[in-house]
Order: sequence, then structure tokens, then C-alpha cells
Amino acid sequence: MASKGDPVYQIFSFHDCKTSPDPIFDLPAQCQTPVPAPVPIVIDNGSFQTRAGWAAPAAEFESPRLLFRSVAARSRGAARSETQIGNDIPNLEPLRWLLKSQFDRNVVVNFEIQELIFDYVFTHLGITSEGSVAHPIVLTEAPCNPLHCRQMMSELLFECYRVPYVSYGVDSLYSFYHNNAQRNLQPPHTGIVLSSGYHCSHILPVINGRLDAVNCKRVNVAGSQAASYLQRLLQLKYPGHLAAITLSRVEELLHEHSYTAVDYQEELEKWRSPEFYEREVHRMQLPFSGKVPGGCVSVEERHERRAQQLRRLQEINARRREEKLLQDQERLDRLMAVQELLEDGLLDQFHKSLVELNMDSAEELQSYINKLQLAVEQGRQRLLLSDGAEGKAEVSELEQPMDEGDGVALMDPDFPEDTLPEKPANVVQPVFNLAEYHQLFVGTERLRCPEILFQPSPTGEDQMGLMETLQFVLARYTPEQQEALVSNVFLTGGNMQYPGMKERVEKELLAMRPFQSHFKVTMASRPALDAWYGARDWALEHLPTEGGAVAEGWISRQDYEEKGGEYLSEHCASNVFIPIKIAKPVPARPTEPSVAPLTSNGASAAVTTVTSALTPSGSTISTDVSMVTS
Repeated sequence: MASKGDPVYQIFSFHDCKTSPDPIFDLPAQCQTPVPAPVPIVIDNGSFQTRAGWAAPAAEFESPRLLFRSVAARSRGAARSETQIGNDIPNLEPLRWLLKSQFDRNVVVNFEIQELIFDYVFTHLGITSEGSVAHPIVLTEAPCNPLHCRQMMSELLFECYRVPYVSYGVDSLYSFYHNNAQRNLQPPHTGIVLSSGYHCSHILPVINGRLDAVNCKRVNVAGSQAASYLQRLLQLKYPGHLAAITLSRVEELLHEHSYTAVDYQEELEKWRSPEFYEREVHRMQLPFSGKVPGGCVSVEERHERRAQQLRRLQEINARRREEKLLQDQERLDRLMAVQELLEDGLLDQFHKSLVELNMDSAEELQSYINKLQLAVEQGRQRLLLSDGAEGKAEVSELEQPMDEGDGVALMDPDFPEDTLPEKPANVVQPVFNLAEYHQLFVGTERLRCPEILFQPSPTGEDQMGLMETLQFVLARYTPEQQEALVSNVFLTGGNMQYPGMKERVEKELLAMRPFQSHFKVTMASRPALDAWYGARDWALEHLPTEGGAVAEGWISRQDYEEKGGEYLSEHCASNVFIPIKIAKPVPARPTEPSVAPLTSNGASAAVTTVTSALTPSGSTISTDVSMVTS
């Protein structure tokens, strides 16, 4: 049993997980024969992670077969076939500057990367058919996805892969209906979904089983902003470990060591207590080497190292002298060849060679030849001395200043005999704990980073937090609708997995709602994966063809060709088409010159007054003018 004086702190190590490449699965026998219809492929196209699998009733297909990061890495100038996708990238940190995603926030805009992601998914699921993918596709998209992005996605799926059917749905709504089915709630469902992913968070009200897209709101704070904020905090706190505080390690801290405070200010006050700090702080151990330079080294080892350094320097200097002698000899031979041109009487070639050598006269050429002959002779003598007496003569030469080309800056010419003075054994040396120096003390950062979801201002974001935005959305409904919405508040998304998130939302709702009003907050059973499971359940319940006609929620190839890529077939978990009225500006009518001067004194003034005052439409202007002039 630990005594009172024993430390109670916790030391954790980083996992630094390396991903392994995904296997290429064989196409299952159940998915090969289209009886009674082809088996759909469910793809949860998330901005942090992509999940893909089959929508088949067998037990082996109950979970996604592929889970990988939604990133691609390709070096500059490399071929398209050399692109690495997801788990094929063993370590993201060295390639962080090469990583590309198909997303801008939560909207797909880079369809070249999206095509590579689809190639990766179809290949690893075992689809080997050339020219087409003969399976319906269930694909998730962002809430209120722009029409242009859906058009480009439909064009990619129908034109490039020639899929027979496509269905689009919102990931958080799939999770909402999947968990409602698990809780045995009868449709149509009414509630409000709080979803927080990697790039942004959403508030989605659902009324009578359909998304109320007019009142949806987005908050541009989510997991990536929390990770960047935590990285900045730790790098400011530990400037000596900037390179070790990588984004992958920060994401590990965020996912496994952070929590949401039910009362943020009260929790911060607890951290003021030294006992609470020592008990709750997480010490993250960074990897380090236990060898300390200049540690306990004996005199013999120091002499041996010094002798090795001397021998190494002797070899380097001898090699450099040989190279310098060869260069001087080559240059001397070239200058002698030019001088022979003068002796042979070839003046034109001699003057041309002087210009190439950047010399002005034969005297300057002779001066360079004399200097090089002297340098070559001295170099040969040094080589002879070094070959004849390698010991003491070489050491004495190293201790003297070397020539200009001998590499003076290779090492300090003075080699002191004892670089480290001998210390008496009775002197107590201060102990330096190297392991503790390589520890990150993660204290209040554990709750400060998840708090930006409710208070984005510390990160510089000038916008409302999640609960303040929820209050704004609820205020747009009648009291009866508000009661129905808050009776089913649903939390989903990977950024909602912090411990204490549900309790924090309940506390905020209690302060927000009227006295003694009822509400219920539910957390998704698997916040990061329930979107895929909900899409799979929907695909199993709604096959593409029912009774020979295209079922609700599916877009066939014929629909795409007839109605265009923007067409959306709505269903319980999809976006809702909202027609937007765009006011077209009325072109200004040119002023017509008067045909004949008016005889009445007040007529021209009246016409001017009416035409300047009435500006909304040209028809009224012309009518009023004709009335006045008549």
C-alpha cells in the first residue's frame, strides 16, 4: 500500500500507432449474383475518416470492411498511380505537407481526390469489373449540400463508374434514425440533432420525419480546430519540444485524455489546488535517448576517442591534399599548354585562350604558372612527409595552422589533453532527470480544448457556440414545437465522444429552457460509426427496385439523364430541396428625348416630377407620364 508521501501522478506514453495497408478482399458470393437485386455498397464519406462496406443481411457484413483516413499523398511531379490513400500511408507526419483531402470544411470540392478514394474503396472491396460498378451506391453528404457539389458527385458516379443507382443522405440523420430504431421509437420522428465532426458542427431540427433545412445552422468549430488549439497551447508551453508535439500525437491526446467540464469555471477553480493538479494531470512521456553526451567517461575512453578523431582527421586531410594537388596539377598543365601556343607562334589562339582564362597578358600567365609550380612542389613534399612519418610528424602538422585549401575549419587545431576535468569522488553531483524533461504535463488543456465547442472565442472564431446556436434555432419555433424538439435531443459525431459531453448539454438545456419544462438528451451508441450503420439499415429496408419501379430515395441512371445531376430523391435521412428565389435586377430604361415641346407652362415640370419619383417599374413610369402629358 502506498504511503502518504508517495507521488500519485499518472504517466502515459504515446501510442504513435502506425497504420497497416488494407487487404484487398475477394468479392463475396452473396454480392456476385443480383438476386433479387444487386447488393448496395454503403460509403460514409466523412471528412476525417471514410467507412465502406456491403449492405447485406449476413452477419459478416454487419460492420464496415474499410476504415481509413480521408487523405491522399502524392509527391510533386509523381504519377497518378503513385498516390497513396488512407491506410497505405504508414506515417502521416513526414508527409503532412503532401496530404490532400477532397473536402473544403465538410463539402467535397476536390473531385480528383474523391475519384482516387472511390478507386481505393472499389478495389479493396473486390470489385474487378472493368468499365463499371454494377452495385447501387449509398453515399453520405453534408447537410444542405450545394447543388453544384451534388451534380459533380452524380456525374462522377454515373459517368465514370456507370453505377445503376445512387442514394444521398446526411450522415447525422442516418445515425439519428438508426438509434431511434434501436430505442423502438415509432416513426415519424421529431427531434433535434447536434452533430460535431472534424471540420464543423451542425444543428439539424427534424420535424415529422423530415429535415427542416430552413432552420439548420452550422458552427465552424469542431475536432480539427480543437486539435490545432491544443497543439498551439502545448508548443507555447514546451518550446523545447516543438518537433515532438505533432498533430497525430495531439489528436491522440484529444481523443483519449480530454474531457468536457460540466461547469467550466468551477472545474478551473479545482485545478488551482496543488493536490488536485498532481492527481489529475496527465504526464505524457515523449521518446528520448538515455545516453547523455559527456557523461561518466573514463580517461582511457577519452584518450581512445581523441586518437580516433586524430586518425580520422589525418585521413581527411591526406585525401584533401591529394585532391588539391591533382587540381593544381591539372590547372598547371592547362596553363603550360597555353604558354606553348605563344612559343609556337599561334598568337590568335593564344590571345583567345587568355580571354577564356580571364587574363590580360603573357606576364600574368607566367606569374600564375610560377605560383602553381610552387604549390605543386609543396604539395608533393607534404605527401612524401606524411607517407614517411605518419606518427609524430603528422600530429605536429595538425597542431599547426593549415594552408588555405587544407580545410582549416574541420576541427579546432588545439586538442586539449583533458577536456573534462577530473572531479573528486566525494563531490555530490546534481541529478538531472532526463525522463522528466521529456514529459508533457497536460493539465487544464484537457478541458480547455473541448470547451471551444461551447465558447469558440479563445481560438479567434467570432461566432456563437453550439448551445447558443441551439437556443437561436429553438427560438424560431412555437412553444409546442420546441417541446417536441427538446424531447429528443440527439448527440452524434466523432467530436461528441468526450466524457461529460451529455451532462454538459443537459446542464445548458436546463438553464436555457423554462422552469419545470421537460427535455431528454441521448448520445449515439457509436457516435463515429452510427452513420454507416444507419445507412446500411436504410439500404436494407429500401431496395432500389420495388415492384419494377425505382424506390423512394434512389436516383437511377435514367433520372440522372433526364433531370440532371442536381436532382435529389428525398427520403427520411436526406437533404430537402428548397427552391431559392433569386431577385433579378430590372435593367434601367434609357430616357427618351421629348418629341415636341409642350405649350403648357406646368406640363414639363409635372412630367419631370413624376418620372423622378416613380422608379420601381418601367411600366408605371410610362403610364403616369402619358396621363400627365395628355
